[in-house]
Amino acid sequence: MIPRYAPKDMAELFSDEQRFASMLEVELLAAEALAELDVLPREDVRVLRTRQPVIDAEFVAEVNERERITNHDTAAFVDVVQSRVGMPEGAWIHYGLTSSDVVDTALCHVLTRAMDVVLVEATALRDALTRRAVASIDLAITGRTHGMHAEPTTYGAKFSLFALQVDRDLERARRARASIAVGKLSGAVGTFSNIDPSVEAFVCERLGLVAVPATQVIARDRHAEVLYACAALGTSIEQFALEVRHLARSEVGEAEEPFTAGQKGSSAMPHKRNPVLSERLCGLSRVLRGYLQAGLEDVALWHERDISHSSVERIILPDALQLTVYMLRKATGLADGLVLHPDRALENLTVHSLGLVFSQSVLLALIETGLSRDDAYRIVQAASRRSVEERKNFREVIEADSEVTLSNEVLARAFDPQRLLAHRGRFLDALTWRT
Repeated sequence: MIPRYAPKDMAELFSDEQRFASMLEVELLAAEALAELDVLPREDVRVLRTRQPVIDAEFVAEVNERERITNHDTAAFVDVVQSRVGMPEGAWIHYGLTSSDVVDTALCHVLTRAMDVVLVEATALRDALTRRAVASIDLAITGRTHGMHAEPTTYGAKFSLFALQVDRDLERARRARASIAVGKLSGAVGTFSNIDPSVEAFVCERLGLVAVPATQVIARDRHAEVLYACAALGTSIEQFALEVRHLARSEVGEAEEPFTAGQKGSSAMPHKRNPVLSERLCGLSRVLRGYLQAGLEDVALWHERDISHSSVERIILPDALQLTVYMLRKATGLADGLVLHPDRALENLTVHSLGLVFSQSVLLALIETGLSRDDAYRIVQAASRRSVEERKNFREVIEADSEVTLSNEVLARAFDPQRLLAHRGRFLDALTWRT
């Protein structure tokens, strides 16, 4: 991931130093398990832990240099660890294991930790949206379907629905976290041919993982599930950001991104306050969905394994997790800082809409007088057209229509936005996590 979109804590989690550190811990725990079985000399294994190398930039460089010879990164890693520990004790590193035992278990350990960060940040986004929902539930705004004025809703209703969607994403992320929190140390084709099953149980327990049946590799549908959780969160963020972009348009003006001191919206036009963060989030969500596609294609491998997934995962898994956390943090800031313009929203609702958002209310009122639905519909439809063409308020047109016999009291009720929003509290009732 390029530094622009790589949070420091997540970049460190997916660094080569962390990858090798996790692999080394798997190796050492496996040796300790074998010592418990009296397969390896206990004193030699204690030396392995005592002499374990420091995993730093120098270690990484040495592994990379060794890989030029081995053309196998795990073999290069094992060679360097053994040389750093020294012989004869170093010979017990990687005893009875295959590369994927170490690499897959270490990768799942890192992905589990990464998903823990995702869960924290997704919760923060959900809670930010929830706070805005509570604060703005009474602020009326024009609802739009097909991009056209429909009926009144509220800012709070919008925020509530976004929060509910992120909460569903949280549940997906929890399931993905559980799915990836696994490990395997079962040998070349998963049959424990040269390793006792208790070693796998020992290592996984100490890493907080669950031992699972596998071939040479852990099944890749688990990794695809992680990528789906990331893509789902990205898509929910996109939906929120897209709404911000629409509401920020000059003709609408009902919300805008926070604009900090010294910020410039355009290099050429000083008046501009472009929704650049929302646009960025919409764009990055496309990248996350692309990673999911690649991850799904990694699921089907030849027989007990091939290596076609490996090169793909080295890119998409670190990038997807880093990008997801970046987007979550930015989206949370956007949710907290979004500037609402309720006066403009009310003006759009009551003035610029010409009152057409109340057409269904008038339709129902006419039906209640005994008209058929089709006759009432045609009266309201024709009045609506005249309102648009003549740029007259819809209520004035209705009142002047000889076919309409509604009393002032009935019309006042039909054109009352608060009546249409009487049940807005149900949106907040759905936010069950709200305290």
